[in-house]
Parts: sequence; C-alpha cells; structure tokens
Amino acid sequence: MPYQVHREVREGQLCRLALGIALVDEYLDFLRCRCRPNTWLNYAHDLKVFFNTIEKPVSEVSTADVFRFIQCQHPPPVPDPNSHVPPAGVCIRTLKRRLTAVSGLYSYLLTRDDPPIHRNPVPAGLPWRGPMPSQAPRAAPLLRAPQPLPQVVPAVQVQQFLASLNTYRDKAIVLLMALAGLRKSEVLNLELADIHPSQGTVNVRQGKGGRQRLCCIAPLFFQAVDRYQRDERPATLVLKLFVVLKGPRRGQPLSVSGLNTIIAHHRRLARTPDLTCHRLRHTCLTMLRTAGMSLEALQQQAGHQNINTTRVYLHLSDQGLRDEYFRVADQLFRPPDGEAHDA
Repeated sequence: MPYQVHREVREGQLCRLALGIALVDEYLDFLRCRCRPNTWLNYAHDLKVFFNTIEKPVSEVSTADVFRFIQCQHPPPVPDPNSHVPPAGVCIRTLKRRLTAVSGLYSYLLTRDDPPIHRNPVPAGLPWRGPMPSQAPRAAPLLRAPQPLPQVVPAVQVQQFLASLNTYRDKAIVLLMALAGLRKSEVLNLELADIHPSQGTVNVRQGKGGRQRLCCIAPLFFQAVDRYQRDERPATLVLKLFVVLKGPRRGQPLSVSGLNTIIAHHRRLARTPDLTCHRLRHTCLTMLRTAGMSLEALQQQAGHQNINTTRVYLHLSDQGLRDEYFRVADQLFRPPDGEAHDA
C-alpha cells in the first residue's frame, strides 16, 4: 500500500506528521521544531513521493536510486507533433526541493549516528568537467534550475480586480500584496496588534524562514482595513486579523484554501486570468524598484534574506535600462576622434 501523510491535529493546530516509516517519522518530529508549518508539510509530502517511487527501505537507498527518482520525476520530453499535452513530471525547482528533503533526512540520520545509515545517497553535485581549478576543487550543480523573471500584472488589471471585490476584508487582503508586497502566508498570519495606522506600517511576525520585519504600506490599505474592522469583522476572540465572514466557520481564521477560492472567483469575475497572489507581490516590488526605491530598502520590504534575490527586480525598470543603454550605445565601435570614415 502506498505511503500516505497522516496528520495529527490538536485544538486546531497541526502537531504531528507521519508516513508510517519509523526513521522518517522521527525526522518529521524533528522538523516540527526546526521549520515553518508549510515547509514541514512540503517535506512530508516530498518524502512520501520519494519512498513511494523508490519502494525501498530507508537503509537500502543508493545514489543510483536517487538518479532513478530524478528520471521518474522529470522524464525527458517525447516529441509528439500531434499532441499539445506537456510532458508529465514536475518542474526542476520542485524536484530540487524534494531532493533537499531526502538529503536532509539522511543528514539527520548520519548526525544521529544510526547504525544502518553510513552515507547520504543524495550527491551534493557532479564532478567538475574540464581542467581542475588550481584552488579548491569544485563541483557542478546536481540539477540546474532556471531562474525565470518575475511576472507582473498590468496596473489596469489590478484595478479591475480590486473593483470586483465586494468586501473591505478582501480589498485589504489584496492591497497588502499589491501595495506592500506581502506573501499570501504573511497576510493570513497577521494579527490585530500587527497593524499600525499612525506609523503606516504592518508588523510581519511570521515571514519566510521565521524572520520578522516591518513593512510600510500606503493609507489606502488602512482605510480598507478600518472599514472591515468596523463594519464586517464579526465579534470573535480570534487574534488573526482576517477571519471568515459567514457560514459555519464565521469568526474563524481565514484559511489558505478560503483565500484561494476568493482569488479564483474574482479572477473570473474581473477577467484577469493571469492574476495570482504571488504575481501581485512581484508587481508591487517591481513598481517600487521602477519608481526608484533602493535595493537595500526593497530587500527589507520584500523580506529577502539575501540581496541577490532582490536583484532580479533590476531588469524590470525598462525605461531606466533603455535610458542607460542609449546613453552609452553611441560610443560602441565609434572610431577615434579625427579618424576619417571610409566611403
């Protein structure tokens, strides 16, 4: 029987994940205190997929099995001129995350010094091709993941989407992504005490990687959230800012699936099929950079640990790129002053 992720919930909180494999379940118990809930769930799912594919005990997995898993997850495309269906498999980024989960499991078992485990079957990379560098040995990445440019939503589509929203709660949620660049999980984890209208900021307590930050946001958001709190938010002891407005879960925290349903409904209503929560974030950060915000300030606003992650938004200031290019382009291959041009 294929392995399944079993969840144990107490008082509305996820407290345990298990696959039914003793060593894997012990690793998942360890991860509960080490990473964020979404990462914990993703790793449990990734390990489920790996061991369902390999069909071997933890102690018998080899590097050859890891390469077989890569082939199963990301098979080479088979050309079929009569088919418009994309090849089966997951994207490279997802596959890299799954290998990270597997590698983390074996690193944990090696650190524990479990007798059946003597090595990590997931290689860190491949041998360097070509002459060996004179300094430290290098390795090529095991998988090369493309780095796509952020996709933005035209401002007119954002306006159409906002106009389709019929509650101040939903407008406040969308404005947090479109005006402050918050992630979906960061929006849903906001609490009442995190809103600071007098300072024009929101306190993101549960950012990616558990990092906290203060984000600035325009007054339009505070106008929407004030109307939501005064006119729409039901009386409840829940501390989360955004709650369900009607139905059997009225007054309970708004869930990820609930927000996804709202976004999907209004995306159809507003006829903005390309709009997603993360693209709203990309759009916000792109517009801030285009307007002249420094990379350091943009890094803080976005909650990026590494400024190199923020540099991806440099390409999106198209007018600035054109201005810089044409400022120097006429100097390219220009003959020295005084040199005659041949006819």
